Amino acid sequence: MIERVLARRYEIQEHIGGGGMADVYRAHDKLLDRAVAVKILHAQFANDAEFIEKFHREAKGAAKLTHQNIVNIYDVGEDEGSHFIVMEYVAGQTLKEYIQEKGCLEPVEAARIAKELACALEAAHKNGLVHCDIKPHNILIMGDGHIKVTDFGIARAVSSSTMTYGGNVMGSVHYFSPEQAKGTAITTKSDVYSLGVVLYEMLTGTLPYNGETSVSIALKHLQETPVPIRQINPSVPAVLEAIVHKAMNKDPMARPSSTDIYIDLEQALTMIQGKATAAAAPAAADDPFATQVIPRVTPEMLQQNQPQAYNNQGYGYDYDEAYEEEEGEDEASFKKIIKSKTFAFGLVLILIMGFVAGSFLFFGTLWSSVEVEVPNVVGRQVEIARDMLEEKNLRVKIAEAYDASVPVGQVVSQYPEAGIMVKEQRQVTIYISKGGEELTMPDLKGMSRSNAETKLNKMGLKIGAVYEEESNESAGTVLKQDPGAGSKVTKGQTVDFTVSKGPKEVSVIIPDYSGMSVDSVKANLAANKLSVGTVTEQTSSQSRGTVIGQSPAAGSEVREGGTVNIIVSSGQAAAPAPAPAPTKPTDTGKKGQKTSPDEVVKQ
Repeated sequence: MIERVLARRYEIQEHIGGGGMADVYRAHDKLLDRAVAVKILHAQFANDAEFIEKFHREAKGAAKLTHQNIVNIYDVGEDEGSHFIVMEYVAGQTLKEYIQEKGCLEPVEAARIAKELACALEAAHKNGLVHCDIKPHNILIMGDGHIKVTDFGIARAVSSSTMTYGGNVMGSVHYFSPEQAKGTAITTKSDVYSLGVVLYEMLTGTLPYNGETSVSIALKHLQETPVPIRQINPSVPAVLEAIVHKAMNKDPMARPSSTDIYIDLEQALTMIQGKATAAAAPAAADDPFATQVIPRVTPEMLQQNQPQAYNNQGYGYDYDEAYEEEEGEDEASFKKIIKSKTFAFGLVLILIMGFVAGSFLFFGTLWSSVEVEVPNVVGRQVEIARDMLEEKNLRVKIAEAYDASVPVGQVVSQYPEAGIMVKEQRQVTIYISKGGEELTMPDLKGMSRSNAETKLNKMGLKIGAVYEEESNESAGTVLKQDPGAGSKVTKGQTVDFTVSKGPKEVSVIIPDYSGMSVDSVKANLAANKLSVGTVTEQTSSQSRGTVIGQSPAAGSEVREGGTVNIIVSSGQAAAPAPAPAPTKPTDTGKKGQKTSPDEVVKQ
């Protein structure tokens, strides 16, 4: 390919990469005098008309994307059997090479790259495109450290929210989602899963799943949980581990959208950078009047700091000293008085301190004039929510609640609600979803589709993808289900199932029955699982009972079980039409005169 000129414009200069579908070259655009990257499909795809049509269609769809984190597509075409895409040329290394070079990335850098990747995916998803092959090999690191996503050549346009692969699974086994491994419905959430895998690799330097074969790795995506990130690299902030955990949820419905994960990464990045700045700043001098967090008053603390009784001079003393100074008083009564006064004083002090503690708990620091706005953490992962609240100098109390509509680990609700102004150190209670209640999956096989959907709805389960396949069961009958009958599911979980669309339709090409007997036609139709429809007679010179016409006509296609109408001869030829009567002469001359024979001829 070197020095070859495609479309009389793109001069191939250097091979710079390749994959399972295409090779990539650096080329010179002679028309615009600029460097470009040209992706040329491998030769084995050149004869696949369906694949080529899809390749060109998807390339044109990707060309509509213009984004700072996506490699621009300039052109798509074909030259002497070579099908190619012309793209923006980005000088630099791939993210995979960068990770291998550094071992693993610092949390701030990894979060920034993942945030830019999420931003690119958000733009693609809003334009109805799913990349389907997000991996470090397809992420380019530019000279300024920012990234660009490439290889949208296998991106697939989606009409609304889902699509299904036909045939083999396409993608990279270490990075693709569980639904890609199964070859089932693919959504934008599949790209989010792959983003989670890429972030995992950036933070740890390792892949979440490895194996000896592609199939064994694919099964791990479906069945296993990866080693926690902080177990491999303890320096990773918990908030980033939570983001990866959420993105790599095996249920696509429980994953965030590309927009949500972008917001999570943006907030996490702000928190990480803020804490790093605070840690590097010099310690401030102690200020006894500064707003600060004080420990909760415990009974042990009260026992160790009992209040002293005071004499009329204001000096503190204990009970024995009080007794000695009050001579003439009855010892027992005096001790009783002192003790009762001390008890009352202590009780009042305890009540006051309880009030202060309660006020601190519910209203924040009473002596602080600083007020903060309670942030909205509903829908956030618990670690992210905690960090957001603590960033505002608020304390966090965590409770749990069942909620099928909110993924496990995310905040269902909060109190106080978002937007309310409270004093610093106010306690905010967040209720974390435990998911839906556990249920046993019913057996849907043999049910009609409508009955199956009604049953699932009553159980609080969601209808997922509904597939169709030919079978001998009546149309609409449930044939398969996922999850299987008897398995444990939770309320709000998605259930996919397959229904019958009836037996496979077979068509028969009707031969020409002209000249055949009715019995022969019936035998031929029966052999082809067809039957005779109407039989009508018509006069004809053909022998009686001979077929002289048919409907549908010869060469037509009729489905099995259909009918063919035939016309047979009655055996009676049609009577010839009577000859026209000779024309009589007419009188056209004067009265009393007759027209001559010559004039008749002229007339």
